[in-house]
Amino acid sequence: QVQLVESGGGLVQPGGSLRLSCAPSGSIFSINDMAWYRQAPGKQRELVAAKTSGGSTNYADSVKGRFTISRDNAKNTVYLQMNSLKPEDTAVYYCKLRIRTIGGLSYDDWGQGTQVTVSS
Repeated sequence: QVQLVESGGGLVQPGGSLRLSCAPSGSIFSINDMAWYRQAPGKQRELVAAKTSGGSTNYADSVKGRFTISRDNAKNTVYLQMNSLKPEDTAVYYCKLRIRTIGGLSYDDWGQGTQVTVSS
């Protein structure tokens, strides 16, 4: 089972942008379904954005029109572009990928989380 490496989090002012990245650390065959979740202090983890291998997307109402989930198949990397950030977007963000291995197995894997803080 490979590790998912996340990057791109940080401190940003309200109205700013960040792009999160998530990529497997080792060799895989493909990424199928993908999703980003977030968890703020004292709150449950919630789905932020998801995209199936067929291309269907789903966004939380709170981020629609501001966040975009995408992928680069050549790099086996998944992104979350976050624009017009608000203080309420502050949370630890996790990617979740449905990995297909070279051997043909499929499983869900989680990233380690990256902190996003929106504050002036």
